[in-house]
Amino acid sequence: MPRTPRNTKQRIVDTAYRVFYKEGFNRARLDVIAETAGVSKRTLYYHFTSKDALLAAVLDAQHELALARFQNWLDPDIDNPAEIVRVLFKEFAAWTRSPAWQGSGFTRSVMELADLPGHPARAAARRHKAAVETWLAERLSGTSLANANQIARQIVLLLEGCHALILIHGDQAYATAAAEAAQLLVGSHAPS
Repeated sequence: MPRTPRNTKQRIVDTAYRVFYKEGFNRARLDVIAETAGVSKRTLYYHFTSKDALLAAVLDAQHELALARFQNWLDPDIDNPAEIVRVLFKEFAAWTRSPAWQGSGFTRSVMELADLPGHPARAAARRHKAAVETWLAERLSGTSLANANQIARQIVLLLEGCHALILIHGDQAYATAAAEAAQLLVGSHAPS
């Protein structure tokens, strides 16, 4: 495949994702990303004005892939809110047990950039997390639940909370606890 600016840029983004995910944003070095991508630092800077811009591009590119992961977890025909929650947390727990799992790149990046509210990567993460919440609200709105937006927000809060606690403690039991809380939440809003 001939090298074009478009596939060079994509190769840089793909490489940067792997390096950022492995090393974290602060420890990742642009010279390592450039070398691993097979480009010069000058070429990297031609496509991305800064490390910050590169991280934002990486998260924007990962958005569709990560959202697709959530969407693939749930069969589109599932319309029972308890079953949606059960499958969602079962798949989330399985993802956290993967040997290479280090958490969501979105969540980890925002944690590293907590003191920089205007950082472009934080904006990318905010857009992604909002899209996940919107997708879940849409899935729940097709069920018997009346207040799908509020319940989706609460379930996303449980997912993010157990995500952070699994990162902190290395204990996947938080996924089970969050799943139980989500089932109680959905059960309390089920029509009588």
